[in-house]
Amino acid sequence: MTTAAHDVPVDVSVDEHPAGFRDLVSAEWIKLWSLRSTVWAFAAAALAIILFNVNAAYADYRNWPDYDADTRAGFIPSWALRDAFTNFAGNGVILAISAIGALTVTSEYGTGLIRTTFAAVPARRSVMAAKVVVVAVVTTGFGVLSAGASFFLTQAVLSGRHTGMSITDPGEMRAMAGAALLAPVSALVGMGLGAIIRHSATTIVTSVAVLLMLPISLSGDHYWTAVIGHTMPHYAWTHLMEGDGAAWAHYAFPTTVAGAWTVYAAWSLIGILLAVVVPSRRDV
Repeated sequence: MTTAAHDVPVDVSVDEHPAGFRDLVSAEWIKLWSLRSTVWAFAAAALAIILFNVNAAYADYRNWPDYDADTRAGFIPSWALRDAFTNFAGNGVILAISAIGALTVTSEYGTGLIRTTFAAVPARRSVMAAKVVVVAVVTTGFGVLSAGASFFLTQAVLSGRHTGMSITDPGEMRAMAGAALLAPVSALVGMGLGAIIRHSATTIVTSVAVLLMLPISLSGDHYWTAVIGHTMPHYAWTHLMEGDGAAWAHYAFPTTVAGAWTVYAAWSLIGILLAVVVPSRRDV
């Protein structure tokens, strides 16, 4: 191409290069945080989880004078651990973070942005893998923050009755790791279901049904329901909080801590595979 005035050659070629994986991760990071609702969703979820736990610790602090000798003797570690991360908090993580994970996929299908993304970067698996990395990192950070803050605040409350625990006490690191990693596990499952279903409301309802409603409806005293229950992240999280001690002795078919970690890993891997592979095998 030349200019009309001086006939001087002008290079208008564009130095194009395929987007690298780091570029894709950066793009997905920007997408995630470009919506104010993302920040508010994480902030509200973290605040609710911490308040659930601190309220439970304060209730035990307040009611301590009324507890009998057996209750006081068994308070550490089982009750103190439950206060550090209550059932309400765990259920809240599953509800909120699985929904956020699902929305990172389904919202793009709903708005049609996914078509633009795949047109710009035809390597669909790379795009989805980058999305998985961002969601996994962010939700792991969320889990560590909410579980860590809950632990230190609840044990500070309980220390007023000399019943607080240290993070170095036996079972504490396992319990807190299990609580923290419940967030990325839930998010990855939500992403995997979102890649299959593609509709936000339906995906969220399905996530809640699979991750929360199904496991709490199962009994550990019947073989097949126990087997199914022990394959669910909710059961795995509960076992990681309580360990292999007396808390599980009343179940006819208990599981193990090693089995609980395996369940976490298996569900995370399934969620990742679904999120990465399914969009590459279907039309947008």
